[in-house]
Amino acid sequence: MNRIFWITALIAFINSLSFTILIPIIYLYGKQFGLNDFQTSLLFSTYSIAQFFATPVIGKLSDRFGRKPLLIISLAGTVIANTIAGTATTATLLFFARFLDGITGGNASVAQAVISDVTSQKNRAQAFGIYGAAMGLGFIVGPVMSLVAQQISLGTAFLVSGAVAMIAMLMTIFLLPETLQNKSPKATNIFDLGLENLIKGFAMPGIGILLFINFCTGTTFTMFTYAFQPYFIQVLHQNNKSLTLLFLVFGTLGVIMQTWGVSVLSRKFNVVKILFLGLFVRSLSFLLMPVWPSINYFIVVSILFALFNALVQPMISTLISLNARPQDQGTVLGLNASYLSISNGIGPVIAGMIVHQSQPITYGYPLYLAGGLTFLVLTLAIGTRKRYSTAI
Repeated sequence: MNRIFWITALIAFINSLSFTILIPIIYLYGKQFGLNDFQTSLLFSTYSIAQFFATPVIGKLSDRFGRKPLLIISLAGTVIANTIAGTATTATLLFFARFLDGITGGNASVAQAVISDVTSQKNRAQAFGIYGAAMGLGFIVGPVMSLVAQQISLGTAFLVSGAVAMIAMLMTIFLLPETLQNKSPKATNIFDLGLENLIKGFAMPGIGILLFINFCTGTTFTMFTYAFQPYFIQVLHQNNKSLTLLFLVFGTLGVIMQTWGVSVLSRKFNVVKILFLGLFVRSLSFLLMPVWPSINYFIVVSILFALFNALVQPMISTLISLNARPQDQGTVLGLNASYLSISNGIGPVIAGMIVHQSQPITYGYPLYLAGGLTFLVLTLAIGTRKRYSTAI
């Protein structure tokens, strides 16, 4: 791995910090503004739906104008949005801030395109594994920073997140060179921004099925990420501090698996089989989590989940990258992030509609549903593997 890759991984880590600082507090922060469970699910979805439309545009523009300027713009949007959210006085301002962060939030797909630019196909799986580990490292440091910020207020966590994104933006400006060698031809129509690919994406040979699989995994995963927070607080009777510490455990185990674990598994299994393993254990974990409302039991299942869940996203990103042409990496990875974003908008809404605050037992229902649906996604991935595994 060369110097540019490691700079990109460091930027990804810092960028993930700005995101993971917020994960443990968004639900509780929304509650401070008087939002009910369904409204807080919309708070999650606003960001994701905005990102759905913005990410393919940012991905295609990065193929046309370069990775660096688009990465800077995306990070600047996060800085501004989190500053607004941290100082918001009304729920309307909070929703606007989440929308702004989403509409400029294509930095992950651009960073992945940089990695595709600077790594060979042979090293691509390892590179995305390390990139995933850098993001996972944010799940270790981010919750710790969040825990410290929460001692002042939940809004302070947003301000800290904005400051961290500012550091990533400055690093991009001063340390990261442009990596795109062959830019896409300039469009004759200035409105040709790739939005039509949102419709065509699923039909792309070798790539479309992977985009659909990732869309489905994203939907089921965000049903979990939304539902498990109120389950953890309302059913298991924990608080925001213990919730933040659980995210710390998730991050630590994820980094271990995405560095050491991927390296070990990739010597014995190919990318497709590792993906199947990750999906199977994710499905099993979701189904087991709400079986017994005990904090000790929940932590044991969560450890199993955190280890193998960390395999899913890097393997899907690797397969998509391997199936895409070099000049289309930004566009395809942008599409992938976009479909993942809209799935992130759908999952919390489904979970929010199922749960009822007056009936705490319902907080476990989205976990059961997510587990069953994830198993169906695994079945789909196995049944269609010949359509995307030829590039390995």
